[in-house]
Amino acid sequence: MRPGFYSMATPVVVGEKDSIPPVSPADSVETASGAASKDRLARAFEQNAVFIWRSLRRLGVPREAADDATQQVFLVAARRMHEISEGKERAFLFQSAMRIAMEVRRELSVARGRADSDEGGLLERADPAVRPDEAVDQQRTLRVLGHVLESMPIERRAAFVLYEIEGITMAEIASLLQIPMGTVASRLRLAREDFRAAVARLERPLHGGVK
Repeated sequence: MRPGFYSMATPVVVGEKDSIPPVSPADSVETASGAASKDRLARAFEQNAVFIWRSLRRLGVPREAADDATQQVFLVAARRMHEISEGKERAFLFQSAMRIAMEVRRELSVARGRADSDEGGLLERADPAVRPDEAVDQQRTLRVLGHVLESMPIERRAAFVLYEIEGITMAEIASLLQIPMGTVASRLRLAREDFRAAVARLERPLHGGVK
């Protein structure tokens, strides 16, 4: 996470190793544009599968559903590759991932009666160099961040995760989300306000009895 928020000692890493669905949709789906589209889909899968899997996790998709959700993203791309402009594959995939993450979380929320926060999607492998006391602080940070992100609208959450956790520039986020830079800046500002307000609410009970 970028300095200024709950920083961590090492870059955020998901999973013991990032999961990649075992079969590329290009191997199993006939696309409308023939061989050229199939080649584009195969390249898009190779270049973006890990990023999309990780993004789905950070957008709230549980680990057990992440592989299937990733496959769904690429199956949508397979059906619509002929509509995707050259060079816009990553943007299309991420926007599809946002929609699918919303659907998965809605279904799970109905099934469970509530949406559970999943800090595991933010950092699932502890840094072995971190001392035990630091590890406790790190896990507490992740719990706080998980709860905060759960309460954010998906648009703000996406901007926050991409910028603060993935380390992607505002210009790249604008390209991924296909929105103006000003909109990215606005979503980040609102997400940070949400973050600070939520952290203050969560920390208040800890300090309420201290005079």
